[in-house]
Amino acid sequence: MQPEHDADLKARLKALHRELQETGETDVELETLLRQLDGDIEKVLERRAEQQLDANTYGLGSRTQELAARFAARHPRVESGLRELGQILSNMGI
Repeated sequence: MQPEHDADLKARLKALHRELQETGETDVELETLLRQLDGDIEKVLERRAEQQLDANTYGLGSRTQELAARFAARHPRVESGLRELGQILSNMGI
């Protein structure tokens, strides 16, 4: 396991949520997708801790990068946070 990556990931998630609250740049679609992504990441971290990762676990990094690209124009502050989150997930192999 890589606890430093897990800690980075959790810190980035918290920072992203804080940025969203401060900017007020969210809409219902973005909030829904981010909540879903947040839940999926939590599940992955639990599976990693239990060493029960499977083929369905991977792809969160790519999905996060896709969300960043999708919301880049409407939510530029969110986009950079999502890109960073996606990079952390990719570095973790998720």
